[in-house]
Amino acid sequence: MRGIGRADEGQGRSTTRPPEVSGAHPIEVARVDDVVAIAGLIAASKADAMPWLAVVHTPAEDLWWVECVLLPEHDVRVVRDAGRIVAVLATSPGWVDQLYVEPGSQGVGIGRALVEHAQAHASGPLELWTFQRNARARAFYEAAGFVLVELTDGAGNEEHEPDARYRWAPGSS
Repeated sequence: MRGIGRADEGQGRSTTRPPEVSGAHPIEVARVDDVVAIAGLIAASKADAMPWLAVVHTPAEDLWWVECVLLPEHDVRVVRDAGRIVAVLATSPGWVDQLYVEPGSQGVGIGRALVEHAQAHASGPLELWTFQRNARARAFYEAAGFVLVELTDGAGNEEHEPDARYRWAPGSS
C-alpha cells in the first residue's frame, strides 16, 4: 500500500513522551481501536489523490492489513481533529512507510509536521516511495528535503504503477 508517500515496515511505540504538536493538533501514537479510522482514511486519501490508481485490496483486506501488519510492525502516529483521525504516519527504521492526510485537512501543515516528526526521530537517512504520477506528493516531499534517487516501471509494487524512491539525509533540508 502506498500513500502520498509510500513506505512499508516498523519500529516500537513509546508512550512515555507527551504528544508532539502539529499546530493545534497533537501527534499521537495510534491505538488498536484506530484500525477502522486509519483504514478508512487511507482509502479516502488514495481515492482523492490518485483516482487512476488500481484498487488491489478489498476493504476487509485493508482492515486486516492495518490491524495485523501496519500497527504491530510500524511506528504509527495519528493526528486527530475533534477526536477524529485526520492524518496517519507510519515509519520503520530508515523509512517513511505511509503518510496520508484526509483531503479536507490538507494544506494546513499537518503533513509537513508529520514528516518533520519522522525526520526529527530518524537515526539516519529516511527513504520513501511514491507513485511517479502523484505530482503533488512528489512536490511535497521535495519541499521537505527529499531527493529523487530511483524511478521504476512499477513491476515491484502491487499496483504495477511506476514509482519513485526518495531519500532524505539529516542536515539536507
